[in-house]
Amino acid sequence: MPEQGKLYDAFLDELRDAYDAEKQLVKALPKLAKNTVSADLRGAFESHLEETKGHVEKLEQVFASLEEKVRGKHCDGMAGIIEEGASVMSEDFEDETMDACLIAAGQRAEHYEMAAYGTLVAWARALGHEEAVGLLEEILEEEKAADEKLTELAEGGINEAAAAGADEDEEEDEESGDSGESEEEEQGSKTAKKGSNRSSAKRAAKGGRR
Repeated sequence: MPEQGKLYDAFLDELRDAYDAEKQLVKALPKLAKNTVSADLRGAFESHLEETKGHVEKLEQVFASLEEKVRGKHCDGMAGIIEEGASVMSEDFEDETMDACLIAAGQRAEHYEMAAYGTLVAWARALGHEEAVGLLEEILEEEKAADEKLTELAEGGINEAAAAGADEDEEEDEESGDSGESEEEEQGSKTAKKGSNRSSAKRAAKGGRR
């Protein structure tokens, strides 16, 4: 086994970061699921929630294999991604668009984790911690599968539904715009008519005085 030095310190630091990221996701995923309209998307988030709880346990096994205390380090990256997701959920989007945005939020988290676990696997292998390699590879594969599932749902109809909803909104806006022009024209016609009636009344009054 290679001598443990600075790379091991970096590996342990990254491991603690990943542990905190997973704990943050355990709290965030139920909120994503709650805000979805698609039953399939909700199911994907709920399924990955259970996997994420399993990731927390596997990371604890990694710590044990290293004979290190289980401890997290606040993951600023995941915190930022979750904050962005919360911001999206506060928007007044139609249902289909919200689902598309939640998929995007979910995939940001997955891609962030995939990069982190790819690094952890490589470093664990370089350091000779084979048990850790096996556990981290299992987590990485599940993150990839979750990402692929979200892509499948997005391309399987959710993005198209969101786009169709946007087209309908544009049509409604155009119709509203046409209606607005008609109302202005109608108002102008009414004003002109009133002016004409007032002129006729004045002429009638003059004729009567004669």
